[in-house]
Amino acid sequence: RCRARFPIPVILFKDKYICRSSTLSGGPEIYSRTGFEFFFLNAENEVIKDIPIFDSNYVFDYARNQDIQLLNYLNIGLIVDLMVEQKKVKFWLNVTSSEKADKKNRYKDFNLLCLPYPGCEFFRQMKSNHYSAHGLTYDWTQNFVDSNLFIPKATFPSGLNVNWSDYRSWDILTMTKNYLRLILLSTTNCDESILIHCISGWDRTPLFISLIRLSLWADGLIHEKLNSKEVTYLTLAYDWYLFGHNLSDRISKGEEILFFCFYFLKYMEDSEFSLNGPEECSNHSSSSSGSEDLVSEADSADR
Repeated sequence: RCRARFPIPVILFKDKYICRSSTLSGGPEIYSRTGFEFFFLNAENEVIKDIPIFDSNYVFDYARNQDIQLLNYLNIGLIVDLMVEQKKVKFWLNVTSSEKADKKNRYKDFNLLCLPYPGCEFFRQMKSNHYSAHGLTYDWTQNFVDSNLFIPKATFPSGLNVNWSDYRSWDILTMTKNYLRLILLSTTNCDESILIHCISGWDRTPLFISLIRLSLWADGLIHEKLNSKEVTYLTLAYDWYLFGHNLSDRISKGEEILFFCFYFLKYMEDSEFSLNGPEECSNHSSSSSGSEDLVSEADSADR
């Protein structure tokens, strides 16, 4: 799934999917994968055999069109892009690309919500800061950072009282709060399914998918039969491990974004994160231990 986009529905909410994936493959990745499949894996596959693999433009267009067909099949109308760059460059090659960088504007029929968010490397600062995220800001002056926050008019929020133009001055707690509230509102405002992605789909993507799942669970809107221990197990096993998060590697490098996910739970207990009305929110909080139990389970999970 890494660098070969494969959107997967992971949450069903109000008859809409919340999906996740990596970002789009770049040209070198597309050509090498297609060539490998043509010569070694799919000798009997008529679709692959019919692709003129030596026509790079055709191969590139074919890959993009297949991606768009799958997005349409899943009824995705909003794409949330967490990348801080237009394209990911490795060894001087554009190995991945965002929809916002598509030269032919193939993704014009989708609403693209660009929310640049620091990669897992940033969270070394949290470890160095004695596992406190207060006041930690991202260095937006790095030469590879060329993406800007963009909110399409169709999903522009009302009532959040946020000055979005200040996003580069926010610390990581404020940024996560505002982004999460915006995505949660989008799940109700958008009539179609939503796709969330970063580059590989291993770190930033599970961070937000996990927070969305736990927030909706705390509202009593999904997983109603799961207690705090069970939903913690679910999000760790499914949202993080199953989709490729390499915890041992991240810990060895001090890039403890999974720790930050559960650390952040205590900052999303307010009703501003709830999709219920004030009365429903009050009733639900009085009838279940909800977030307090979840924070307790998260503390155990961190250990």
